[in-house]
Amino acid sequence: MNLPNSITLTRIASVPLLIWALSPRFPWHGAHGEQELIASAIFITASVTDGLDGFLARRRGQITTLGMLLDPLADKLMVTAAFILLVAYNPHVMKPWIAVLVIGREFLVSGLRSIASSEGFTIQASDLGKLKTVVQIVAVVAAILNHRWDTWLIGWFPISVKLIAVTATYWMTILSIISASDYFIGFWRKIDHVSTGTRRRSSVLSRKKKPTPAVEAVIRD
Repeated sequence: MNLPNSITLTRIASVPLLIWALSPRFPWHGAHGEQELIASAIFITASVTDGLDGFLARRRGQITTLGMLLDPLADKLMVTAAFILLVAYNPHVMKPWIAVLVIGREFLVSGLRSIASSEGFTIQASDLGKLKTVVQIVAVVAAILNHRWDTWLIGWFPISVKLIAVTATYWMTILSIISASDYFIGFWRKIDHVSTGTRRRSSVLSRKKKPTPAVEAVIRD
């Protein structure tokens, strides 16, 4: 078990921790927002490992089949758990239809990448997808914190946690739709190119296998 895969496993292990931290049975329901702060810290740490394991795998030349399986699995588990929990934890911000849309988008992109891999090409992460991931982290953390605080007062300057949560959530939703469309268009162009190349090769092979005139005469006879 190399280091990148070990980091990925810690992200998978953080999923039950996040579920526990956002559950009614969490023991620290303090007046100072201990539950929200701990849950936010768990999600942020898991999100950081999402980029760290891939970076280390490429840097150390440790890209493995196990890592290629575990990394998307860890991502989907974390995103799915976070959004399902937030629908119950902070329904004023995280609406069920938003959770369904975002989770569906994650599985759509995974499906497109699986098909692309089977066809011999890859779909690279787009800048829109990366931006969506950053906004998604902000949305989830702000939605968790908004369960306890509507506003933070930093010095004399008030920061509306609820406004950040709502704004980030809807921006994330819009970016999810746009980036999913971008992935699909990129996939369709490549799969169409692959299909065209396959048809051309098949046409060339069929012409090469065309019977000689003598054989055609025998066939006709």
